[in-house]
Formats: sequence, C-alpha cells, structure tokens
Amino acid sequence: MARAVALFSGGLDSTLAILTVLKQDIEVKAITFLTYLGCDISDRSSCSKNPFPVAERFGFEAKLCHLSDKFIEIVKNPEFGHGKNMNPCIDCRILMLKEAREFMEMAGADFIVTGEVLGQRPMSQRRDTFNIIDREAGVTGYVLRPLSAKLLKVTIPEARGIVNRDMLYDFNGRSRKPQIALAREFGLTDYPAPAGGCLLTDPNYSYRLSELLRHNPDPSLNELHLLRVGRHFRMSPSCKVIIGRNKEENTRIESLSGEYDYLLKVENVGSPVTLLSGEGAENFLSLAASLCARYSDAKNLSGVKVTVIKAGDSFRISVPPASTDLIENYRIERKKRVIA
Repeated sequence: MARAVALFSGGLDSTLAILTVLKQDIEVKAITFLTYLGCDISDRSSCSKNPFPVAERFGFEAKLCHLSDKFIEIVKNPEFGHGKNMNPCIDCRILMLKEAREFMEMAGADFIVTGEVLGQRPMSQRRDTFNIIDREAGVTGYVLRPLSAKLLKVTIPEARGIVNRDMLYDFNGRSRKPQIALAREFGLTDYPAPAGGCLLTDPNYSYRLSELLRHNPDPSLNELHLLRVGRHFRMSPSCKVIIGRNKEENTRIESLSGEYDYLLKVENVGSPVTLLSGEGAENFLSLAASLCARYSDAKNLSGVKVTVIKAGDSFRISVPPASTDLIENYRIERKKRVIA
C-alpha cells in the first residue's frame, strides 16, 4: 500500500487534504508541529495521545513534533523575511517540510501532503513561493497539495500513478465555500472555525515579541507564553511587569510565575494579579504595586495596600495608584498611527 506523510494542523484544509488522499486507499501518517508561537495546537492534548478525534474517526495516525528551538531562530532571522508583522511564513514552511521529509524517509512514505490552497495566503501560498519552498526544503515534486493540485504542476506521486489526479481539486483563493461543500461530501461536520491564524501575524503580539527579543534574544518558554496574556510594562532592560485583565489571565499569570518572581494583588477588592519578574525586580516593587492598584477596584483611593508574595512569603506596601502618565511611560504597546 502507498503511504503519505501529511502536515496536519487540525484545521479544515489539512483535514480535507488528508481525506482526499485516504479516499485513494493511501495510508496517511499525519504530523502536527508545535512552535509555541505559530500555527499550532499547543493547548491541546499531550504528545502521548492522539489529540484529534477526526484522526480516530477517519483512520489515520497523528503525531506531534516540537519545533520550538528551531522555530524561534527563524523568527529572529528569517532568510526570506517577515510578513507584515513577525511572521516568517516562507521560512516556516521550509522548516516544516524539511522535518516532514525526514519523517517521510523514516516512515518509508512515498510523498508529502499539505492542505495549502493556492492564493489563500499572500506570502506563502502563491505558485512561485510553492516552488521556492519545495526547492529549499529538498522536496521538489514530492509535495502534493490536493485541494489545488489541478492548478499546479503534476507531482511525482501523480506521475507514478500512486495518486489519481482526476480525484484532486482546483480550489483557489480565500473563499471557504468549496472546502465547506467538500466537508459535507466527506461527512465532516465537526471542524474548527477559521482562526486568526499564526500568532505572529497579530500586530500586538508581534510588537510584544519584537520588544522582548530586543532585550532578551534567548527568551524562556514561560516568557513566550506570557506574551499572550495581560498588560505588559517594561521597568528596565531586564525587568517587566505583567498585569492580568480578567480571572482567566490572573490564573494563567500565577501558573507561569517562577520561584524568584513577585506576585502582587489588592486584597478584598477586585484586583488583577500582577507579576514582577527579572533582574533587579526588588527595585521596582513600589512601581509595580502602584500599577496593580491602578487596575484594581481601589483605583480611586489616595493610598492602597498591595499584598506582595514571593516564594511563599508575603508582606504589604502602601502606594498611590499609578497616574495615566506613568502608565504611558512604561507600557509596552504598539502605538496607533495618527493620520493628520
């Protein structure tokens, strides 16, 4: 039996691409890449389990592969440049296909499958960039894109008769109507709605990441996770304050705090959890407490007692809530352009 390795995000397009290949009695081994920053499913199940019910339902294997260290390097210095924000889309696809090529060789597979659709994304899903990506990854001719295959060159598995080109598709552009119709044909009803895509295409997240990398070229995994939550303030090149915006973010910030970090909150009123972290953090306790007080329900008081916790010990300090000018001076925020 012929065998294929598929890049599987869990989204509709990659699922349809796999089902299209399965329909031709080809075994599929799917691989999902985790980057912690990009198009992944980092918040899903552990690597020891199949994280996708659709894989069990339709009879293909799905495994997870961590790319975090390799991925952060291409985010910092992509050979083919960033997109509009911090997204290194072309370099990202090259990296994933290089990894898929190794997996293909180990699994004794005949080709690689992706759910890419011609013209769907402006940077990485063009005819010319497909050619560049495949060449740089060393997989020219071995990547089948079933949803747009009839608009692209014949691949090696098609030429060898492993894949019937007549059973492939000619989807093009950003409309999802063809995919939704095909999903109905396959009986696929439970699939995620289209998300915002890669975190690195988000302007605010990208700004936070670029700011972090300027001060720390080798951030920890916790620092990368913390970029997703709260309000961020830069105290010094090596010290930050992060303030939760709701109960969920408060819990997340607490869970990501380290042994040497300070956690601050105002007792007996609605209060954010505030994280003070980094070298010399003790020098910024009053400032962090003032910011915490400003975002609490005690913000209209002249003086607020803020509880400070570190390594299980706690104490209180009294501070005035931070002023608007102080907030603007320290906040890490992408400034909106003002058009006169």
